[in-house]
Amino acid sequence: MAAAALLAVVDRNQLRRVPVLLLQPREWAWKQRTMKYGTTPGRGIAKVLIANRGEIACRVIRTAKRMGIQSVAVYSEADRNSMHVDMADEAYSIGPAPSQQSYLAMEKIIQVAKSSAAQAIHPGYGFLSENMEFAELCKQEGIIFIGPPSSAIRDMGIKSTSKSIMAAAGVPVVEGYHGEDQSDQCLKEHAGKIGYPVMIKAVRGGGGKGMRIIRSEKEFQEQLESARREAKKSFNDDAMLVEKFVDTPRHVEVQVFGDHHGNAVYLFERDCSVQRRHQKIIEEAPAPGINPDVRRRLGEAAVRAAQAVKYVGAGTVEFIMDSKHNFYFMEMNTRLQVEHPVTEMITGTDLVEWQFRIAAGEKIPLSQEEIPLQGHAFEARIYAEDPDNNFMPGAGPLVHLSTPQEDVSTRIETGVRQGDEVSMHYDPMIAKLVVWAADRPSALSKLRYSLHQYNIVGLRTNVDFLLRLSGHPEFEAGNVHTDFIPQHHEELLPTHSVIAKEAVCQAALGLILKEKDMTSAFKLHTQDQFSPFSFSSGRRLNISYTRNMTLRRGKSDVVIAVTYNHDGSYDMQTFFPPD
Repeated sequence: MAAAALLAVVDRNQLRRVPVLLLQPREWAWKQRTMKYGTTPGRGIAKVLIANRGEIACRVIRTAKRMGIQSVAVYSEADRNSMHVDMADEAYSIGPAPSQQSYLAMEKIIQVAKSSAAQAIHPGYGFLSENMEFAELCKQEGIIFIGPPSSAIRDMGIKSTSKSIMAAAGVPVVEGYHGEDQSDQCLKEHAGKIGYPVMIKAVRGGGGKGMRIIRSEKEFQEQLESARREAKKSFNDDAMLVEKFVDTPRHVEVQVFGDHHGNAVYLFERDCSVQRRHQKIIEEAPAPGINPDVRRRLGEAAVRAAQAVKYVGAGTVEFIMDSKHNFYFMEMNTRLQVEHPVTEMITGTDLVEWQFRIAAGEKIPLSQEEIPLQGHAFEARIYAEDPDNNFMPGAGPLVHLSTPQEDVSTRIETGVRQGDEVSMHYDPMIAKLVVWAADRPSALSKLRYSLHQYNIVGLRTNVDFLLRLSGHPEFEAGNVHTDFIPQHHEELLPTHSVIAKEAVCQAALGLILKEKDMTSAFKLHTQDQFSPFSFSSGRRLNISYTRNMTLRRGKSDVVIAVTYNHDGSYDMQTFFPPD
């Protein structure tokens, strides 16, 4: 019955084909609510331009199609043959691969929206999604911006301003200095008053850029200068704030929605504590170990935060939480989040559909009391990156890609297919694997099972790392925090011993013999002794033939020269790099 329940809250089109007698009272309530607001598009939006790329563009297009809204894609030269371009009803080129000349080119995107007669623009996340100037430009051109008003983006985009607004609204904030005096001496004095360790952060931006933890006065100046340089480079603004650092905190965030009628609701919390390079890698909803009272107070604080800036649309209020479940406002992301699917899975909602409806002037589809919390969900971000090399991002072709089977409790959010290229110009995410089950242990088992179904050839990924992470006893117990990966570094990122030279030679010999077997099997099957495939083993009549093979040994390449003799024997010469 769990599968029927999830079907009832995830896919409304399929829901109408589920016999009513199979539904429990809770699922019947979902059917009633679905009928209440239907699946027709929000008024005024018949065509939407998605000002983004990759998996989020594909995600928005899928909901738009289901709602009968036409979709318009934009693409850079690097994305000409991409999945989101193929999925959209229309697609327009907007410039070269660098995002500054394409996906961040506001005037180009507005021009495409006007020429394609799109009534609305969905910015996805990243790029222009939290750009106040872009939201204002859409308004000036009479185009619906599917996001909050520019004033909310402005107020929440500057950390010092947002902290002041939150404190005035009664939202708990971390003790700190958010003032205008940006002299080194002033910042240092406030750090001393707050008490070390402290955290300094760039006033603008996110993603961990311009952020440093300072544990003593002795290292303050060096860390401040480093943070300023990074902030200036990333956001063209080196203004900083100083806050008390909460040791081994949890990162807990709340999904909120507001509408044009003054209503606001929360859709419970997500735990996004496990991060690398200050960026999330695995998320879950609800947060483990949170009791109902803390959950309610978190949600109510997030709603107060949204109402304080007259928020409209989807937003995320991020909190840091200490070991005693005290929580403090960190920042508000004024857009849809990468990890929004886990919230959809536990509440039975389509948050992109909500975005369309609210942007078109409708009220929030459900009241706070009508939003259920059902089961548990995980999202694992699958990246082209090297966990053994500080998670260095990678790029290249997806030579082979096989994935888990999707069903009502397993979603794969992706923007690439087998044969596509993970571009060096953009985020190296391959997919988001999202799973749901009735409880956390079951959902975690499903996550590990699904990760095992991935098979990716062509570039390095973090799949094995995610398997180690999701199988770690402390993660299984829900003992998560932002220092989880550094604390368990040895178990999660074990040092790989260098393969013995003898083993490399044996591996090369094994490849040759397997190749020979495959060739023999082909000849036997086809009865074709003269097919080009018959010579794939390297053997040549009356001549010797030499070819080079390259095998990976640790971080070094080993070149093996294989000579195929006319009598069918092999000679191998191995060239090892210096140890």
